Amino acid sequence: MKLRLSVLDQSVSLAGSSEDAAIRDTLSLAVDCERLGYSRFWVSEPHGLPTIVGSAPEILMAAIAARTTRIRIGSAGVMLPHYSALKVAEQFRVLEALAPGRIDLGLGRAPGGDMRTARALNPHATHGAEDFPVQVRDLHAWTTLGTHAGITAHPLGAHAPEIWILGSSDYGAQLAAHFGLPYAFAYFFTDGQGAESAMALYRERYQPSERHPEPQATLCIWALAADTPDEAAHLALSRDRWRIDRQRGALGPLQSPDDIARRGFSEAEEAMLAPMRAKAFVGSKATVGAKIRKLAEDYALDEVVINTWAHDPAVRRCSYALLAEEFGCVGA
Repeated sequence: MKLRLSVLDQSVSLAGSSEDAAIRDTLSLAVDCERLGYSRFWVSEPHGLPTIVGSAPEILMAAIAARTTRIRIGSAGVMLPHYSALKVAEQFRVLEALAPGRIDLGLGRAPGGDMRTARALNPHATHGAEDFPVQVRDLHAWTTLGTHAGITAHPLGAHAPEIWILGSSDYGAQLAAHFGLPYAFAYFFTDGQGAESAMALYRERYQPSERHPEPQATLCIWALAADTPDEAAHLALSRDRWRIDRQRGALGPLQSPDDIARRGFSEAEEAMLAPMRAKAFVGSKATVGAKIRKLAEDYALDEVVINTWAHDPAVRRCSYALLAEEFGCVGA
């Protein structure tokens, strides 16, 4: 079976540019990825972070829907404990009306930022993440059936958003299996740690649903392809530096790889980066393609979601174009 490729974009802010420019670049990238033949384009929901700034995925999705015609558009994800399940159902039913048959509703349990920001987002929350399974149940009913608990989530239509459970642990995998929903594991977030256990649990415990009689799973990886391995390694320095800085709680816009190369890394930082780089999907299109195919084979996947950061927007577009070419995406 041909492996499908999809995209997770996080509207990353860039040193020397502005945060609002990152939002506009996300819209432009979505159009490019549709042209290249990618299957889905997902956007994330961070809060209070100076690096990842796309804080309102439902608004981004509406703008993307207006600029595209084929590619599926999704949230990766809506951090449901911040919100009313009914309100989210209404938002995504409106999105489904704007782009019939193209809307994915990815749900997460994490706060998407620090706890002070989480409390500001929903100061009246009593149990937060503890209520997540109940919220998923209610949202699933309002999204698929329209009416639940005597209340209707409008607008009704011929199509309904496709709900995905997102996670980086066994919890989300088991919840997705219980409700018979598709599941996406954030492989890029953990460098793959926990993926094998989560995917196995999901498939072992899967309860078939009407819309999804069989389990449907994917992994979201971070990947960067360039014309040569050396060029790819150099361009990946931006994310390398960010990961080191994140370890000490220093977050900010993505920095230029040229500036990072001039400053270099300390011996201790190089030691921290070594195991990350060993697992990275970074290199020529053939090298990255081979690693993605091996991952898909190991996890029995027919779709992989790719997240790419780069200080130069043109570098991201080149990477996505190279991988689309490597995998023979329609339109590449």
